[in-house]
Amino acid sequence: MMLIDSNIIIYAAKPDFEDLRRFIRDRVPAVSAISYVEVLGYHQLTEQERQYFDEFFKASLVLPLSQEVLEQAVKLRQRRRMTLGDALVAGTALAYNRTLVTRNINDFKAIEELSVFNPFETTT
Repeated sequence: MMLIDSNIIIYAAKPDFEDLRRFIRDRVPAVSAISYVEVLGYHQLTEQERQYFDEFFKASLVLPLSQEVLEQAVKLRQRRRMTLGDALVAGTALAYNRTLVTRNINDFKAIEELSVFNPFETTT
């Protein structure tokens, strides 16, 4: 089971990434509540992008910021320097036992207990 990071959601919206859209479609897409805010909250979205992302999130399982997610994020930030958003996304993946699908592997590679997958490094 996978957790789709914000950058993957944004790449999948671009016309050139049909393989990535297929990769997501073939799985049950789950996203962190943080990705929901990061993507839909971007202040320069076009109306077409907003509609696309609205539909994407309606079709996805948006995982809430539970107490366990918050505790995981706190532990991660206590151990190493990382952004609040990354800590909450990683905390969501850990709390819900999901593999994090992201292109930003370097942001998460130091978290040994986190399973991370970059779909751009493999043929889908």
